[in-house]
Amino acid sequence: MPKFFVKQQQINDDKIVITGQDVNHIKNVLRFKENEEIEVCNVDKLEAYKCKITNINAEEVFVKIVEKNMGNKEANIDITIFQGLPKFEKMELIIEKSTELGVKEIIPVKMGRCIVKLDEKTKNKKIERWQKIAETAAKQSGRDAILKINNIIDIKSVCNLVSKYDIVLVAYENEKTNSLKQELESLQKLNKTKLKIGVIIGPEGGFEESEIEELKQVRM
Repeated sequence: MPKFFVKQQQINDDKIVITGQDVNHIKNVLRFKENEEIEVCNVDKLEAYKCKITNINAEEVFVKIVEKNMGNKEANIDITIFQGLPKFEKMELIIEKSTELGVKEIIPVKMGRCIVKLDEKTKNKKIERWQKIAETAAKQSGRDAILKINNIIDIKSVCNLVSKYDIVLVAYENEKTNSLKQELESLQKLNKTKLKIGVIIGPEGGFEESEIEELKQVRM
């Protein structure tokens, strides 16, 4: 069943109004008519509804909820990826695969070895495009939530955020003693029903040693 996302303000009791690009997709791509069923997700409340189309016009699709709370498909593990800015085509693939894996947020990070350099205007356009890719990926993978793409930050800002997580994993290519397996075993010992995990990944050139030292100091 095709899936579409709306905000709480688009819902009034058992009626929902779908707007924007989704109207064209429903009307001209899927060629749906009245009485056909679609799935609609409320991104503000993370609720899913089975809906029946009641009316279609040039700018809006009106649907009626026929079944509420179809079952939350989101994981109890809240994962944020701090991604060192890669080349743009790689970022799009990262967003798609992260959506499929259930990641909640991606925070792009400007690091010393990043090849990509963005000015303010280009940065905003990229974030907007990446968010659209995340929405498309969420629809295709059956997610009830859209992966959020945050603003680009630097490594110092990452250090200010890591204390909010139960555990932070750094994918450091020069690590000699610790392993992902060991860290996953540590996660199991936390015995929590809901975990908040941060994963920090470098760009193509990897981390600078100074960046790793900054992160180590924060976690001490």
